[in-house]
Amino acid sequence: MGFFRVLKMPALTELALKAIKPVSDGTTISDGGNLIGKVRVRATGLVVVSFVYRYKRGGKLRDLSCGTWPAVSLKSIRLARDAARGLLARDIDPVEQKRVEKMENRAAVAARIAAAEQKLARLTVRQLFERWAALELATRKDGGEETSRGFRKDVLDAIGDRYADEIKRADLMMVLDRVKARGRLRLANRMLAELRQMFSFALMREMVSTNPASMIQKKHAGGAEVERDRVLTEDQIKALPAALNSAHLPDSTQHAVWVVLATSVRIGELIKAQLADIDLDKAEWRIPASNAKNDDAHLIFLSSFALFHMRALVGSTPSKRWLLPSREDPDQHIDTRSITAQIRDRQLRFYDRAAHRKRTRKESALVLGDEKWTPHDLRRTAATLMQSLGVLPAVIEATLNHREQNRMARIYQRYDYAKEKAKAWHLIGERLEVLSNRDINIGESFAME
Repeated sequence: MGFFRVLKMPALTELALKAIKPVSDGTTISDGGNLIGKVRVRATGLVVVSFVYRYKRGGKLRDLSCGTWPAVSLKSIRLARDAARGLLARDIDPVEQKRVEKMENRAAVAARIAAAEQKLARLTVRQLFERWAALELATRKDGGEETSRGFRKDVLDAIGDRYADEIKRADLMMVLDRVKARGRLRLANRMLAELRQMFSFALMREMVSTNPASMIQKKHAGGAEVERDRVLTEDQIKALPAALNSAHLPDSTQHAVWVVLATSVRIGELIKAQLADIDLDKAEWRIPASNAKNDDAHLIFLSSFALFHMRALVGSTPSKRWLLPSREDPDQHIDTRSITAQIRDRQLRFYDRAAHRKRTRKESALVLGDEKWTPHDLRRTAATLMQSLGVLPAVIEATLNHREQNRMARIYQRYDYAKEKAKAWHLIGERLEVLSNRDINIGESFAME
């Protein structure tokens, strides 16, 4: 078949197109109906034909691309030509219409990309918590450990994978109601406060548009908290040694109970005690600011009674660092909740749950009276016992390491009551020796002046 610059063929077919030789590069062919093809030869030797539909619009010829054969079949190319004819019949310029469609497609793609980017930028509750924990909780004394533990258990398992900006008040109430149903009313209130702080953090950074916890009050969560006033009576302190012995508690826990009673410290301060802070020869125990709840370092003068139990703890610890090391990891102290849990598990009549399968069966061994007691109640008991022994309120506050609430007094009145505190601790030590019926060589007795 001979070819000229314009090849006139009666009707193009796929076979006819396949018969075009590379020597026809640059020629044009016509399919009729203003469908014109341009023959090109690729570097690979492949022959292709680019088709356009040629039409007149506004007195000018225009070409509309209809596809390139063989990537696009001849049938599809003709359908594109026919579609263009249909647009012209409706007085629509096919080239302009194609430009509009391209712009619309680009806009649609841009919108999808923006939506995807926005979705990626949205944080789930879990991601928000991680951001908050890294920037805020990490600065707390415990590194946010207690809050993180509660969130993992009650918040993240429930709503952690949902987007933070979709969380409603009802979602948070569901979380708080579940905590409340377990009887953990104080925990529900504390969790409400933490949720409010986390979403306030997110609101400030425009991660969310509203704080869903802002309208929830304590009365909707755990309710008004009743101030605890539990104090062990002297008769109950007398019963404590037998109760501790029958409770199958570790010896370290039994000694820890007496140390708290004799020194009025917080249980967490004892659990975090390091051997380097204890001087048995001087009968002194220094609580560093990093372990104290109020960030004030505290020096405790150990009475003979307290020293007896502290020696027992020091002598039995397998750690070179910690007074109360973890059995699982001797390089760490025991969990700050450990002793509280041991005492709670032996007073289950006051808790609305059965004994844990892997815990003690001595579930009533530490019941003393008609009300539960906790390690923190021992601290209150110690303060009350000092009061009964004639120790002045200011001295009791000093032994408790309470910070002076009056700012001016805190600034100008700097006396540390060291001598008075030592006498107070020795007085309570003497009394505890009598009540516990333990024969300890008290040594010098301090009389209150």
